[in-house]
Amino acid sequence: MILTGNNISEITHITALLDQTFKIKNLGDLTFFLGFEVARNNKGIHLSQRKYTLDLLKDTGMLASAPVATPMNFSKRVGTSAGEPLADPSSFRRLIGRLIYLTNTRPDITFVVHHLSQFVSAPTTQHHQASLRILRYLKQTPGQGIFLAANSQLQFKCFSDSDWAGCPDTRRSISGYIVYLDQSPISWKSKKQPTVSRSSSEAEYRALVAVTCEVQWLSYLMTDLHIHHHQPSILYCDNQSAIQIASNQVFHERTKHIEIDCHIIRDKVQQGVIKLLPISSDLQQADILTKALPPYVFHKFRSKLGMIDIYSQLEGGC
Repeated sequence: MILTGNNISEITHITALLDQTFKIKNLGDLTFFLGFEVARNNKGIHLSQRKYTLDLLKDTGMLASAPVATPMNFSKRVGTSAGEPLADPSSFRRLIGRLIYLTNTRPDITFVVHHLSQFVSAPTTQHHQASLRILRYLKQTPGQGIFLAANSQLQFKCFSDSDWAGCPDTRRSISGYIVYLDQSPISWKSKKQPTVSRSSSEAEYRALVAVTCEVQWLSYLMTDLHIHHHQPSILYCDNQSAIQIASNQVFHERTKHIEIDCHIIRDKVQQGVIKLLPISSDLQQADILTKALPPYVFHKFRSKLGMIDIYSQLEGGC
């Protein structure tokens, strides 16, 4: 159990009450919890899963593997029918399950893990090879994690993107978003859209809806925690047509086919909860959550995700 707050006396009181009932042991300041490693200083908190990653590499026999620069080959898409069926799919399923847990602190592998997770029912040799590439990428950066700054403005900043018809099997689009509390990443997701989008604008619009619902939930959570924030959430999108659809109060003929519940973003824009802003595709950080990228572009976006590796910095300092 983790107790957190800004009132030490209250935490001490709760700890004493718990001890009277359950006879608990106070382990002191949080450093390790369910595979998460926590490092803290006056600048903020670093969350990583370094030991979890190294154990994963050891268990799969990949500790001595040659590292690679990206978790997925950007020049080759892996579909359902690629390769031969695996004789024992259970090992692939276990690996994907462990990688899904690792995405809690690693947004840089979220897309490829999401992509491979849809093949767990009938994995092939190519799916297995793609999963091993993720491990080779992790071999290069086992200590990467997210950094939560101590001094952050109470404002959500979001990046939303989509890869139109990105699934080679169903031609459904891939939505991706990442939400920051000021500069600290707190929520991210990569997911295939439930329906086929007829245009790139529709795909981008559906991605906007997904992040809008996430921001609304985060706002309710902050209200429950008695944290009051009055600034509108900033949402960056690199598709002008999607921004126009979300901002325009008039229903056009070309948007009638979009489900009514998708137009929730219009209400949030009109209420001032969401402020939509355009952004260049070269600066769209959510791009890393929608498709495989070449090494230069991948590392450019990864550096903007609020991820650092304190262990490499310590080794460099020594």
